[in-house]
Amino acid sequence: MKQWFLYALLLLAAIYACNKEEDYLLDSSAEISFSLDTLRFDTVFTEIGSATRYVKIYNDNDQPILLNSVRLDRGSSSSFRINVDGIPANEVRDVEIAPNDSIYVFAEVTVDPDNPLSISPFIIEEFLEVELNGVNRQLLLEAWGQNANYIPNRFSQGSGAIVACDFDEVTFDDPKPYVIYGALLVDSCTLNIPPGTDIYIHGGIVRAGILGENYNDGYIFVLPDGKLKIKGTAEDPVTIQGDRLEEGFQEVPGQWGGIYLSRTSRGNRIEHATIKNARFGVIADSASTLVLLNSTVANAISGGVIGVHSSITANNCLIYGNGGNAVQLEYGGNYDFRYCTLASYGVDNAALRLSNALCLDQLCTEARWNNLNAKFVNSIVYGSRKDEVEMFDLDEADFNYSFENCVVRIEDLIEDVPDFYENCNPCIPEAGNTDILLFKDIEENDYHLDSLSIADGFAMPLSSIPLDIEGTTRDLSIPDAGCFEKVE
Repeated sequence: MKQWFLYALLLLAAIYACNKEEDYLLDSSAEISFSLDTLRFDTVFTEIGSATRYVKIYNDNDQPILLNSVRLDRGSSSSFRINVDGIPANEVRDVEIAPNDSIYVFAEVTVDPDNPLSISPFIIEEFLEVELNGVNRQLLLEAWGQNANYIPNRFSQGSGAIVACDFDEVTFDDPKPYVIYGALLVDSCTLNIPPGTDIYIHGGIVRAGILGENYNDGYIFVLPDGKLKIKGTAEDPVTIQGDRLEEGFQEVPGQWGGIYLSRTSRGNRIEHATIKNARFGVIADSASTLVLLNSTVANAISGGVIGVHSSITANNCLIYGNGGNAVQLEYGGNYDFRYCTLASYGVDNAALRLSNALCLDQLCTEARWNNLNAKFVNSIVYGSRKDEVEMFDLDEADFNYSFENCVVRIEDLIEDVPDFYENCNPCIPEAGNTDILLFKDIEENDYHLDSLSIADGFAMPLSSIPLDIEGTTRDLSIPDAGCFEKVE
């Protein structure tokens, strides 16, 4: 009798085990939640360090659920390791959670801050992916890798911190790199960035499908009473870029926000700097001033250098590879560009846009206007469009422009602006010609002049600018147009 009863119990247990899956909640709307929004490893790694943190995954339903998988989205290449409900692996499948219960996921990261940036970047981020009934949920894992000055701190994503010094000066003079996380606001203060400083700006990760791009954070805002002074040299330039330094990210635009000079911010100066891979390069807003010397602005999603009713002086500058205009001058202002190369290839935006108006609606039935005064000397304005100069002129304000000793590509513009060559004199107009000898290698973003470049010897001597962007001495009598002097 007892033996029969034991067999019956075993049979019932087997039947229950076989039918257990039927009790799982299989609806795609089944809810789970995490105990944290982001799992942060907030240790500052001054030596090889390891840290462990945990997150709980909750079953918010009245039925059991079976997680299809819990995994690290970078798999075996991840810097993290996880343990899911007691099972250590980069991916664990078929994880059961009882009704209104939870499981622990432990995560660990080991970082060597002295490794190359491609192995141990400043900020290490990855998603923990949890799949339930065919639907993926993600939790951000975030750790800190390289030794650096984290500005303003490690918890500033999506927020900002103010650098203020009661109208005194602050200098980034630590030999370690600076990593800006969130937004840096310069107010009532002059921020000095000395030669050789490397600044890496972290953009916030956007979950796939929300905005359709990778990063949405990371700005330098210079407020009305602030000043930015970047003081690089030809030997020790300043670099400002995103913090993803792996080879695949070297030329990727939109990794951080950009540099924004607020209206009435005056005395800003950027010298011997490379600013790249942002949403926009530098914006100078209304009545702000900027002196931009011997600098490169490249690979922005929108414009490289944008002036809005501001004053900009630019000498020996290379501005290329931007999704918008290389230089965009809106709503009037005062601008002087000398020995600059504005290159725009493979995009449907002119290298240079000039405007004396600000439209208040899409059809520009309402607008504001200001006088425009723009001068270009010994410069190259070129790209893959027929017209690399775009103009928008409202008759209510002055529209003064001139090109002297410049190589400018236009074709159809001459129909709308028949007196263009009266203001572009002398100029080399190569209308519609994509095969002229101008730059060394456009595909490799090498904008040095070709050995037979038409810009060779076309500039006028300017005693105030004896060197090119790289410190090469210009020919005293017949210098070359653009930011590079050709070296024989």
